[in-house]
Amino acid sequence: MRSSASPIRQGLTDGLPFIAVVIPFGMLFGVVSAEAGLNMFEALSFSVVVIAGAAQFTALQLLTEHVPTFLVLTSALAVNLRMAMYSASLTPHVGPAPLWQRAIIAYFTIDQSYACAIAAYERNPHWTTQDKVRYFFAAVVMICPLWYVATAAGAWVGSGIPDGLALDFAVPITFIAMTGPMLRTGAHRAAALMSVVLSLTFAFLPYNLGLLVAGLGAMITGAQVELWLERRTGTTPPTPQEAK
Repeated sequence: MRSSASPIRQGLTDGLPFIAVVIPFGMLFGVVSAEAGLNMFEALSFSVVVIAGAAQFTALQLLTEHVPTFLVLTSALAVNLRMAMYSASLTPHVGPAPLWQRAIIAYFTIDQSYACAIAAYERNPHWTTQDKVRYFFAAVVMICPLWYVATAAGAWVGSGIPDGLALDFAVPITFIAMTGPMLRTGAHRAAALMSVVLSLTFAFLPYNLGLLVAGLGAMITGAQVELWLERRTGTTPPTPQEAK
């Protein structure tokens, strides 16, 4: 449905609800970083440079286990492969924008900003490229700066937590909370199931390499299930937005 609100106003409005997620999640990363031995500046720099919660938690966990740096980087990149798909999906909308604007959009492309942007662009096909850029920037204003602030606050609070009070349990719980709502289509559920099976099967591999095997197998499984659904129904499977 076409909206009469300006792109900036829509972006601010659509980004607002994510504050309830970004603040506790950012603080959690800060606390876990402090428990892993990072100071507040190091934890904040981690969030500013990487700005990807799932990849940050993955890299941090592997670093605390003294996994070689190459495997840490490879694992973090594997976790963030979905960003390549996000970028490809956004290109038809913001591709004509100036290079400096596209560079900023690329940096701030995260799960929340992508979800907001792609839904808004579909609702407002009359928007110009600059309208879409303004919307994107307005949406991330409500999300990304709070990620930095929450990380710093969590690291500051976490530095005062006794060493004997382990908080590692929060990381798997967070990942479950993140992935659960995403399992809306058959392809997503098949990929999730395959990732669990392969993770357990290859748990014996050193340096958590089983996770990379599971990630690759899950992506292949999800893609094959989508192709099977297309051939069976003769239609394109529903997107996550359509499956809500």
